[in-house]
Amino acid sequence: MTTSSKGPPPGDNNRVTGGVGALFLDAEALYRELLRGVQQLRVPQTRLVGITSGGAWLAERLQQDLGLSGGAGVISSAMHRDDFAKRGLAGAGQQTHLGFDVDDAHIILLDDVLYTGRTIRAVLNELFDYGRPGAVKLAVLVDRGGRELPVCADFAAARVALPATQSLALARDEAGRFSFQVEGQ
Repeated sequence: MTTSSKGPPPGDNNRVTGGVGALFLDAEALYRELLRGVQQLRVPQTRLVGITSGGAWLAERLQQDLGLSGGAGVISSAMHRDDFAKRGLAGAGQQTHLGFDVDDAHIILLDDVLYTGRTIRAVLNELFDYGRPGAVKLAVLVDRGGRELPVCADFAAARVALPATQSLALARDEAGRFSFQVEGQ
């Protein structure tokens, strides 16, 4: 990750523009860093659970790259969001699927971008609807700051600052390779 006014050609999905120059995020390089971080957080009984949709993509790929048996869990924040009355289930995407017993499980919760902490709060409420885990760790590809709740990642592959008017989202191509998309000004 470097800051520079030079870099990939226009239209590159890893370019995040800022006040001076630009910040270039290589999503694949950050994924490799996340893989190393998750290896350090793991214990033999660890279960990976990804937050829809970017976190679920990360969990699915990590499950395979770590050679773990079974499938990674997927969890949705839709039912526990504090703005549910406004949003409802619109844009909820994939729903929660945990193919294991949550009670006493050691869970690594995965997300693409950590921002306000509200999604993590909602996901923890959803997770506890399924049981009482022994431990929950949070690993994210990018921590962009801007917390509104006391939530902190146990591992973040990168920390970046973006204006509140911009959002950073993980994208995945047909081959499963990751890139970032930036929306807003």
